[in-house]
Parts: sequence; structure tokens; C-alpha cells
Amino acid sequence: MDYTQERVATLHDYGDAHPDAPTERATVVVPMTEREYGGLAPESVLSTLETLDVGRVVVPLRASAEKAGAFAEWLASFDLPLDVLWCNGPRVADLLDEHDLNGDAGKGRDIWLALGVAADADFLAVHDADTKTYSPRDVPKLLHPLNSGFDFVKGYYARVENQRLYGRLFRLCYEPLVDALDARNDEPILDYLGAFRYALAGECAMTGEVARSIRVPRTWGLEVGTLGEAYDAAGFDGTAQADLGRYEHDHRAVSGPSGLSDMSAGVVAALLRACEEHGVDVDYDTLPERYRETARRYVRGYAADAAFNGLDYDAADERAQVETYADAVRPPDGDDRLPAWADTALSPDAVREAAAADLDAVDS
Repeated sequence: MDYTQERVATLHDYGDAHPDAPTERATVVVPMTEREYGGLAPESVLSTLETLDVGRVVVPLRASAEKAGAFAEWLASFDLPLDVLWCNGPRVADLLDEHDLNGDAGKGRDIWLALGVAADADFLAVHDADTKTYSPRDVPKLLHPLNSGFDFVKGYYARVENQRLYGRLFRLCYEPLVDALDARNDEPILDYLGAFRYALAGECAMTGEVARSIRVPRTWGLEVGTLGEAYDAAGFDGTAQADLGRYEHDHRAVSGPSGLSDMSAGVVAALLRACEEHGVDVDYDTLPERYRETARRYVRGYAADAAFNGLDYDAADERAQVETYADAVRPPDGDDRLPAWADTALSPDAVREAAAADLDAVDS
């Protein structure tokens, strides 16, 4: 436990923090895919939200036509002011086509659609549904700073379970890559990106104005891309991070479809794109090796931390992951970000109506 501050305001939980928060003025966005249907973790998350006085809950749902109707019925069984936004129905796809916004579908696109629908609220909180340690204090912790003059809030937490350190993509990819870039550049964006204690957390909150102003990557670069946008929308003075304690999530394999290797490509691309846009001179010829050297130092530090706490730690495996992530350290390809809602002619009401009609057609 510590009480130090970072370049952004850092709000600590010293034991039982449960701050007052404007939950009744907030919309909570909880993205789900069909794999969450009836699961214990999402059921716990939704049951906990039932105990909070939230203004609205929006679930952007990515599911097949065969599963969407039953999923929506299950969600309706919770005593919540809940809207289901089926993100991959045919009418939604046609609507996006009309505005040249269709394309790759992923968590980022789902959340972008939900931000448009939910941005009429004063405040928004966004969090995942696979959290096994979800607490009724989490949403108030994320929202409280917004009622105190901040515009964007990031959650952070410890990824320690089963006697092991997790959060590997953050520890072994993001963190050392930002460090390697910062060693040769003094652009403020790197101070901002390096200030977050868990930059890849899916938990964040923002004002409705910020939600309307940010561009959102479609897939794996979501969390990092959002930070790059928050730097412009909120800056150092308008940003806070809140201690959400200790979180247990589902874990991914390093290789294979949707594994950490695939995710690292999106994370690195979003990070480097944000850096390039904010004046960082990225030397791509030397960056992969500088990243490797920095990451090996991080491995030594995490090995010492694990030993200090009596945790299991496989340093060789972590070094092998560094080599895997190093393959992603290259110039980013084309920009896949969706535009800020303030800059598009697409109507959030039209999205809401199309998604509802798609669900009605499945149910009928």
C-alpha cells in the first residue's frame, strides 16, 4: 500500500473506500459477447449493479442471431434500467454502411456504439463483465472524481491470483515500451501514458462531453487508444485514476486466436499512433531492441517482487513473452479508429432504433 501521487491524480483505497458518487446521473456501459451468457461472473456483476442507484445500464452485445434473443431475455431478468444494444444485427450494419463506418467488429466498436447511445448522460462508467471480484464500490470509485472536477478516470488494480502475477500484456509489453520511448523523448504524452498504474484496465469513467469527443479503435487497441484521446480531451489536470483493489479476470493464452500475441499488435499500434500524433520521434530501427532491453529489466524487477511475496514466477517464460511482443513493435498500419460522435452525422437515436428493431426481429 502507498499514498504517492503520479502525474495524474491518484486516488487510493486505504482500506474501505466507498465514496459518494452521482450514480443516479450516470450510465454504466458493460460490453458483453455471447460467451458471457448466463455466466457466473456477469451474473454477479449485474446482480451487484441492481444494488446501486444507477441512472441506466447499457449492454453493447456482440452475439450471433441464434443467441441474441435469449441473451436479451436473460439480461431483462435483472431489476435494472437496462438497454441491450445488439451491435451486429443487420439493420445496425446497414446503418453503419450508409455512413461509411462499417468494418472490423470488436470490443472497441461495441463500446463506441454504446458511447454514442449513452453520451446524453452527465457521466459514463465503462467496465468489463468477466470480473470475478466485482464490488459495489467499483462504480462509485470510478464516478466520484467526475463529481469533483475531473473529466476522465481510469481504474487500476492488482492482477495477482493463484500465487502468480498476471496482467502480462501491461507488465511485459506496454510498460517497458513506454519506458523505452521515454528514455529518448521528452514529449508530455509519454509522461501521461506512463502515469497509469494499469493502463490496459477496461474500467474507466468520463463525462458525457468527453465521451462525445473521443475516437475509439475498433479492436484490441481500445484501452490505449482511449488514453491517447483522453490526453487531448482531459489532459493531466482533468485526469484521475482510482484504486479498485484486487481484480480477478479471465486469462488468455499468449498464442492462438485472440491470444495475447494478437492483442499486443493492437496495443502497440495504438500506443505508437498516439505517440506519433503527439510529436514523439519514434526510431523504429532501434526501438525493438531497446524495448527488449527495457523489458528484460522489468522481468528482473517482477521476479524480485514475486520472490519477495512468495509467488510463483517463471522468468524464462516471461522473457519468451517479451520476444513475442517485440514482433509487434513496428510502425502502425492504417488507422482503424471510429470518429468522435461529435464529428459524425450518424445519429445515436438511429443506432438505438436499429438495434431494437434487430432484436425484435430475432424475437418474433
